[in-house]
Amino acid sequence: MITQILKPFLAHRHAQIVRRYAEAERTQLDVLLRLTQAARATEWGCAHGFGGVARYEDFAAATPLTDYEALKADIDRMRHGGRDVLWPGRVKWYAKSSGTTNDKSKFIPVSPAALRDTHYRGGTDAVALYLHNHPASRVMDGSGLILGGSHQPNYNLRHSLVGDLSAILIENISPAVNLLRVPSKCTALLADFEQKRDRIAREAVGRRVTSLSGVPSWMMSVLTRVLELTGKDCIKDVWPRLEVFFHGGVAFTPYREQYLRIIGGEGINYEETYNASEGFFGLQDDPDDKAMLLMLDYGVFYEFIPLDEVGKENPTVLPLWGVEAGKNYALVITTSSGLWRYQIGDTVRFTSTRPYKFVISGRTKSFINAFGEELIVDNAERGLQRACAETGAAVREYTAAPVFMDEGGKCRHQWVVEFDKTPADPARFADVLDRTLQELNSDYEAKRYKNLTLQPLELIVARQGLFEDWLRSRGKMGGQHKVPRLCNDRRIIDEILALA
Repeated sequence: MITQILKPFLAHRHAQIVRRYAEAERTQLDVLLRLTQAARATEWGCAHGFGGVARYEDFAAATPLTDYEALKADIDRMRHGGRDVLWPGRVKWYAKSSGTTNDKSKFIPVSPAALRDTHYRGGTDAVALYLHNHPASRVMDGSGLILGGSHQPNYNLRHSLVGDLSAILIENISPAVNLLRVPSKCTALLADFEQKRDRIAREAVGRRVTSLSGVPSWMMSVLTRVLELTGKDCIKDVWPRLEVFFHGGVAFTPYREQYLRIIGGEGINYEETYNASEGFFGLQDDPDDKAMLLMLDYGVFYEFIPLDEVGKENPTVLPLWGVEAGKNYALVITTSSGLWRYQIGDTVRFTSTRPYKFVISGRTKSFINAFGEELIVDNAERGLQRACAETGAAVREYTAAPVFMDEGGKCRHQWVVEFDKTPADPARFADVLDRTLQELNSDYEAKRYKNLTLQPLELIVARQGLFEDWLRSRGKMGGQHKVPRLCNDRRIIDEILALA
C-alpha cells in the first residue's frame, strides 16, 4: 500500500534525474553558484571573493585546492562553536571518519543543508531508481533493516555531536521514516556493537523485512546472528519478502558469494551506493551494470584531477564536462557543508559521459579498506616502528592485504614481513602492531572491537630474500620499483606467498 502511494512521487523524481542529465553542465553550474552565493558572507567566502563568482572559471581562479589538513583549523573552530566559518551559521554535527597522517580521526562538518540536499536525497533516489527497475516491487510495504553507528558529545557543546554519519542520519531522520525501519532508534545508536548486533537481530526477526541497508561486512555479522537466533538455514526463510540490499562503504565483490549463500531462496537484488561522510555521490541505476550514476543536482559540485597529476604542485583540475571515459581521476568536491575544492582521496573512472557513469577505482594512496577500516600506509609504518621498538626487531620489507570472510564469518589482515632482525616472539610483535593500529586509526579500532568484524592480524615471517625474488620475477629489480605496502585485494600478496 505505501509503495503504491509513493510510486508517483518517486517516478516523478526519476524523470527529473533523467532531465538533469540532458543538461548536465547547466545543472552542475547551478549547484556551484548556489553554493558560492550561500557562503559569500562566510569567512571563507569573503576571503575568496564568492560574491563575484559568476562562472566556473571565477571559482577555480579564486579558490585553492584543499584537503582535511588545509581545513582542519577552520573545522576545529567550527567544532568549538564558531559561526559563519566555512558555511553559514553554526554547524552542530560532525561525521567522524578515519584519520590523516597527523590525526587518528577526521571530523567532517554535516550541515542541515547537506542532510537535506545530499544525504537524504541520496536515500530517496536509491529507492526511486530501484522502483524504476523493479516496477512490481512492494519494497516499502515492509520494514527496512538499516544499520547505523553511534555518536558522542562534541566538546560538550549543547546539541553538538560527533559520530558515524549513519548515526547522524538516524538522529535527524523524519519520525515518519522510523515507522518503516528497524531497529529502534535506541538500538541503532548503541555504541557497543556486540550488544547492538544482538538487539538488532532480535528486533528484526519479528518484522517483515523487505530491504537491507548498510556496509556489507557489518550487515553480514547481523544476518549471521539472525540465523543463529532463528535456527533457519537462510535469510529468505526468515524474511521471505526480502527484495533488495542497498550497500556501500566497501567493495562488494568479496562478499557476493557469501550473500548468495546466506540469503538463499530466489535471492535478492543488489544496488550499490556511493555515500561517504563528505557526501552522497553516486547510485547504481542499472542492475546489469556495476557502474554508478553520478548524482548531479545534490549539494555537491564535482571536479577531477587526472590520476597522473595527483600530488603535483599545480595539477590540472577539470570540471565534470572536461572528463573522458576510460581515464582515472582523483575526485574533488565542493559541498553544502563547507568543503571547498576538497580532495576526498578517492579515485574514479568514468565508463560513460552520456550519462556520467563511473566506478570507484581506488584511493590516491595505498590503503586497505576491505571492511571499512581505511588503513593507510602511515598507520602501518608507525605501527611497525613501535612493534620493532618494543620487541627489538628490524623490518626489511613487508606487505599486507585482507583475508576476506570465510564460511565461518572470519576475516583479518595478513602481513608478510621480512625481517633484518627477527623478533624473539613473533606473536608479541603482531600483538603490538595490532594494538598500535587501533590506537592510530579509529575505523580500524572499531572493526577490531571484540573481534566482531576483524580478527587479530596474522603475521607471516618471510624467508630472507622473498621480496627480492618477487621483484625479480616481475622484472622490477632496482630503480624506483618498490613493494606495494598495503593492497585492498590479494593479487600481490598471493604472488609473494606463492614464492615463499
